[in-house]
Amino acid sequence: MTHPAYGVVREVTPFASVLLEDNPSTMTLDGTNTWLLRAPGAPGCVVVDPGYEDEPHLERIITAAGQVEAVLITHHHPDHVAGAPWLARRTGAPVRAFDPALCVAEAPLRDGEVVTLAGLDLEVLHTPGHTADSLCLTVDHGGQTAVLTGDTVLGRGTTVIAPPDGALGAYLDSLRTLSRHRPGAKVLPGHGPDLPDLSAVAREYLSHREQRLDQIRAALRVLGPRATARQVVEIVYADVDQSLWGPAEWSVRAQLDYLRSFD
Repeated sequence: MTHPAYGVVREVTPFASVLLEDNPSTMTLDGTNTWLLRAPGAPGCVVVDPGYEDEPHLERIITAAGQVEAVLITHHHPDHVAGAPWLARRTGAPVRAFDPALCVAEAPLRDGEVVTLAGLDLEVLHTPGHTADSLCLTVDHGGQTAVLTGDTVLGRGTTVIAPPDGALGAYLDSLRTLSRHRPGAKVLPGHGPDLPDLSAVAREYLSHREQRLDQIRAALRVLGPRATARQVVEIVYADVDQSLWGPAEWSVRAQLDYLRSFD
């Protein structure tokens, strides 16, 4: 569950290895996890979320992957997808995502589709909320199950929901789906360390969101129903470092939109 040094490929399961991009920040944690998927002995490789157009990182991906059969994208944020066109040009591999605008040479991924690549069957699960196009990929192989969650579930902390593309109602529905999806599956997130149990993490995320909603309801009773997201942040996140208030304000805006949808 510890991260490798930048540029070092670490095997997490017999079919999944991670290469950490050197792009740490408040939003990306230690950096973007680029996942390399292949069945043991398979000559080809699937690259999931190549990160920014960061040529040293992309060159390391090519070296580690060898034959790239496809590049798959969990969602449209640039820290996951910006390097995909460069990688496609260099390797000739197609790029597939839920959003057709991100695809190169092949059709978009569809909810429920099973993609067979590099000796693996990858099941696509559309999980909107963090973004409208967010998806997860489930891999069952050799008696082990792992789910690549992009930014829907992180290795630590919580996911930012930024309207209008992000929507809390959709995100809560996605978490409920993940809480029932492949109990005991390992979490292979877009940022942060891998985690042992997707169902447990999804339930923790749901509980945290419900607690935050209760805190926001309490703040609105003090501030009034038309309070701004910033006003709510100053109460609910008073004990949080103010450098994190910007992302918190995005999530609070999503929570306010969600609560006000019931008015």
